[in-house]
Amino acid sequence: MSTGGTKLIAKNKKAYFNYTIDDTIECGIELKGTEVKSVKEGSIAFPDAFAEIIQDEVWVKNLHISEYVYSSVFNHDPGRPKKLLLHREEIKRLKRKVEEKGFTLIPLDFYLKNGRVKVTLGICKGKKQFDKRADIRDRDLNRDMQREFRRKLDG
Repeated sequence: MSTGGTKLIAKNKKAYFNYTIDDTIECGIELKGTEVKSVKEGSIAFPDAFAEIIQDEVWVKNLHISEYVYSSVFNHDPGRPKKLLLHREEIKRLKRKVEEKGFTLIPLDFYLKNGRVKVTLGICKGKKQFDKRADIRDRDLNRDMQREFRRKLDG
């Protein structure tokens, strides 16, 4: 799935199910040399990752980037917190939003844009159980309608 210089590396499907996404923002991520190679390889896991604002800097925690297989002694720590690169005004806006009740910062997807690793950070609010059930019901209804449509097209 590459369009216009971007290539999707990983998408956080769990976040789209567990949270309602209020707003998104694109940001860079500060990585070590072997981390970049691992990310480009797709060795990344972030089902329970979140971002936190500490001293006017945004950090991603619980993001696991596996060690690069072909590197030597100079490998990275897979579970270390990674710094996100944002403008000061964007961080202030995020901080105001997160201080509201129930909002949190969740990384939604990782992708390459012109050779650089980027993160889509979502300002999210947790869904209640009935919201999740409604999403499942809507998805099932949509799938059934698509099947009917295809069946009628085929004859």
